[in-house]
Amino acid sequence: MANTSEPQVDSLKSNKTIIAGIVIIIVLLIAVVVLLLIRGNSKEKEVSEEPKRGVVVTNDNVEEVVQDMMDSQQKEIDHSDVAYYSATMNYEWKFPTGESPSSNAYVENNADNATDVYFDLFLADDEEEAIYESPIIPVGSSVSGFSLAKNLDAGRYNCVCVYHLVDGEQKTLSTLRVKVTVIIEQ
Repeated sequence: MANTSEPQVDSLKSNKTIIAGIVIIIVLLIAVVVLLLIRGNSKEKEVSEEPKRGVVVTNDNVEEVVQDMMDSQQKEIDHSDVAYYSATMNYEWKFPTGESPSSNAYVENNADNATDVYFDLFLADDEEEAIYESPIIPVGSSVSGFSLAKNLDAGRYNCVCVYHLVDGEQKTLSTLRVKVTVIIEQ
């Protein structure tokens, strides 16, 4: 009988050893992953917190440095010019019916602006549901003859036109609100 219990004890000991080894391996893997994540986050912080340094200009890199400086200045100019926006537009938009295109609505993103723009038109008493959403209007371009997204009955409507000045990735840099009267003639 002693012989039959010894293989069971050896078997239990080897199972415990295998389980302990697996647990140790799992703990080590978790520790390595955590260390890599912590180390990766600290490297990202170090890179983002490090100030930019000047570049030594040589005959070999002078054109590249000048181009980089011009690009950098242009970006600064673009962002500082966002402080103002001028549009050529009329403030009373007429529509023959609630479903037809406007006979006179006109919005131009003037050529002296720094950014593209789009606008959303809302009823003054409901700024949650746009009654028109324009496409992106590039600098120097215009939009006209558009139809409303919501069919309105005949009458005069006080509206708010919310302009979104956008960057090259179409992210809003600034907004501007303008009152507009929408007239549905029939």
